This record gives sequence, structure tokens and C-alpha cells, in this order.
Amino acid sequence: MSLGSHLQELQKKHQNLSEAVEEAQRQPGYDDLAIADMKKQKLRLKEEIARLSQH
Repeated sequence: MSLGSHLQELQKKHQNLSEAVEEAQRQPGYDDLAIADMKKQKLRLKEEIARLSQH
């Protein structure tokens, strides 16, 4: 897998998680821990994207 396609895949995963977080936050009574976990995953992806983009 090339770096470009890997970055593209990471960005797609980040976008999907972002949409999932937004949807979960609109649901009354949704598990706050699950939302926090998704946000942590998003942050890890964002950091990985930034790290790989610097090369």
C-alpha cells in the first residue's frame, strides 16, 4: 500500500468516526464512554495522519 493510499484510508476512517460521534451525541442516553472511546480513536487517527503527512 502506498503512503498516499494509506493516508486516504486513514482520512476515510477519521471521517467515518467523526460522523459516528455526531450521530451518537444526538442519541439520548447514548453511552458516554463509547463516545469518549470514539473520540480517542479519532485523535489517534488524526495524529497518525499528521505524522505521515510530514514525510
